Amino acid sequence: MGVYRIGEQEIEYTLRRSPKAKKASLSVTPQSFELLVPENATEAQINAVLDRRRGWLIVSLQHMRERAQAQTRIYRFVSGTKIPYRGRMTKLTVEPFEGSLVEVSFRNGFHIRKPSSLSPASSDAAIESALRLWLKKRVREDAYTFVRKHGERHGLKPTGIQIKDQKHMWGSCGQDRQINLNWHLIFAPKPVLEYAVVHELCHLKHRNHDPEFWELVGRVLPDWESRKAWLDKNEHMLGWERVETVM
Repeated sequence: MGVYRIGEQEIEYTLRRSPKAKKASLSVTPQSFELLVPENATEAQINAVLDRRRGWLIVSLQHMRERAQAQTRIYRFVSGTKIPYRGRMTKLTVEPFEGSLVEVSFRNGFHIRKPSSLSPASSDAAIESALRLWLKKRVREDAYTFVRKHGERHGLKPTGIQIKDQKHMWGSCGQDRQINLNWHLIFAPKPVLEYAVVHELCHLKHRNHDPEFWELVGRVLPDWESRKAWLDKNEHMLGWERVETVM
């Protein structure tokens, strides 16, 4: 992780070195940006690239802040509250019951059963925690489905899949051939999640975003560009911000 200063602001960025990269390239991620450089790039060369793209960075970071401000805000997890799910705003129905744990199910909306003994303050935290766990399980199930669908026939076999709360990227592919996915992808339509999985699968063969990489993505998903475009345009939808209220 690197840090670049613009005035009084310190901006964290991901620095990736690649033996295949012929020149430096910058790309915006949900909350930060990534700099890809040749393997032997010096610190002076890296700083020179950042200085040249200073104006672009300022505009891009402002754009990301505006997107963050547009994120769904949740004040209470009660009946009628809506959260994003698979590209749509989906309503919660919450009802008390005599059990001891929050239960989550989905049928034309989220149905939440919460212990009647929970206070309003602890109820919100418990429902949010149960929803996160349920959503992360859905991401994992979908991801394994897409790996089975595309991986074997294209010779792309990861060692495993990890679902993470990644701040700066939608996914990554480690040197150990393990795929990591941001659980917030569950808020996108299924075809967009499929694109994210395929994107990381293709990194098993091509570690950077060279033309051969995108050619492979296109062989697996011919319409990948429209799926990526949706992700780029609607990233602010992929999650919620919990706003604490005074009880």
